[in-house]
Amino acid sequence: MKALFGRKFYNLMELKEATEEAKEDGVIGSDYTVIREVELSDKEFKKFTSDFLEDQPWIKKSDGGTNEKGELRCIRVINKDTGEKILTNPEGYEFPRYTAIED
Repeated sequence: MKALFGRKFYNLMELKEATEEAKEDGVIGSDYTVIREVELSDKEFKKFTSDFLEDQPWIKKSDGGTNEKGELRCIRVINKDTGEKILTNPEGYEFPRYTAIED
């Protein structure tokens, strides 16, 4: 699986714009694997996606990084009301340092 990850986006709008630009430019995404899923209500998901730089209680510093195959280790965050999915690789932090939209 591949996704277009970006670093330190402020919110979902920035992530969506950058993802569209990258697709138009023919950028190929990074390989990733999902280590855990977190389901949020629509309200919680909107709060989460309004400020990606905010620490999250469900992210641990040990999450993220890469596995032995070189794939990014990600948390899949799901809006349980709409099905929208965001991938995050916190890379040693407690906030979504790298994010991507999962199709």
